[in-house]
Amino acid sequence: MSPKTTRRDFVKRAASALTAVITIPQIIPSSALGMGKRIAPSDRIVMGAIGMGYQGTYNMRDFLKLKDAVQFVAVCDVDANHLAKAKNTVDLANKNNDCATYGDYREFFVKEKLDAVMLAIPDHWHGIIYTAASNSKINVYGEKPICRTIHDGQAIVKSVKKNNIIWQTGSWQRSEPNFHRGAELVINGRIGKIKYIEVGLPDGNKGIGTPPIMQVPPELNWDMWLGPALKVPYRGVTHWDWRWILDYSGGSMTDWAGHHIDIANWGAGLEHTGPVEIKGTGVYPVEGIFNVPVEYDFLCRYANGIEMRVANESRIPLGMGTTWYGELGWVHVDRGNVITASNPKILTEVIGENEIHLYKSDNHWQNFVDSVRSGKPTIAPVEVAYRAISVALLGEIAITTGQTIKWDPDKEEIIGNPRASRMLSRPYRQPWSIPIV
Repeated sequence: MSPKTTRRDFVKRAASALTAVITIPQIIPSSALGMGKRIAPSDRIVMGAIGMGYQGTYNMRDFLKLKDAVQFVAVCDVDANHLAKAKNTVDLANKNNDCATYGDYREFFVKEKLDAVMLAIPDHWHGIIYTAASNSKINVYGEKPICRTIHDGQAIVKSVKKNNIIWQTGSWQRSEPNFHRGAELVINGRIGKIKYIEVGLPDGNKGIGTPPIMQVPPELNWDMWLGPALKVPYRGVTHWDWRWILDYSGGSMTDWAGHHIDIANWGAGLEHTGPVEIKGTGVYPVEGIFNVPVEYDFLCRYANGIEMRVANESRIPLGMGTTWYGELGWVHVDRGNVITASNPKILTEVIGENEIHLYKSDNHWQNFVDSVRSGKPTIAPVEVAYRAISVALLGEIAITTGQTIKWDPDKEEIIGNPRASRMLSRPYRQPWSIPIV
């Protein structure tokens, strides 16, 4: 590159030679383009983003605050309005007009030479795009829940490990002091041996009926938004309310599992395992296109005897958050810097030098950047995130079938129930499939 050639000019010229060989739905592995290297402390991390809705924009703004460490160069979304707003945000931060825009993640991965990518897309896309990113050897900040199905999660974990990339899940509660403090007190036995855990998640959305079929807005690529999901007519439900439709999400139960179940696992030392038995019930909307549970309540039993109850907040005594119950009392944590205990003295306990000190992060986005530089794991690595959401996905299967599910957390398979086992995955609409890991 000549001194007067900008990075953007160089990438555009290099990419023009690649454009002709893009064959959708295949992608060229970024490893072939020299990606996946560690970043020197003196260099900024070149970063892009896919999914520029509410959460994606929120994350991008947090990374843009780290301007001495991160250089944002490209954004991708199926909605042209989202793209325009995201590009404007990046260009204002960079004080130029160089931010590239894409409507197709495959072209994005081929043309952009990135060190890291932020992914904030609907759950039904996670299996495909998350594995595509990790197979491209790009370090990933990926939103929770990391998968819509157990099999998708297994593929993502396998891909991340095989390609040796840095992964940070957007389970930012781990970087908040009250959640860290609560989990650390519990894992160090300040309430004795853990017997029982309650996890309160939001009450469900009760529905909007069945809106009429509408014309797809000109700025939205509806077929691409649907991707691997069943092809259906457009009814105005996209960027937020997809959470209440089973083809795209499991509702509040799966949307929040990556937060409060994750914290429950952290404090109880269950991050790398799963329950052995799950049973539960749910209440579903009686009409309309919203079809996820509006109420849910399931109980998990672990091999070590711990039981975990997960339910919508109206059913849980302490409501939202995580509560660990031990032989000597309980500790409860929730958002808003909430941490309470059966005895206030528990909260003043000092963790000794030789006790368990959980991973400490004061900024979730900075933690990802630091890990990309050092090669050390993040505070919310991929398998931990998978284990958290797998609890909710197994709960969903138990509620749907009305059966008690037996689960082998080591082999990661349902025992003796072919019907339930089929629900570990969902068929993809052709031609979509998870890239070979």
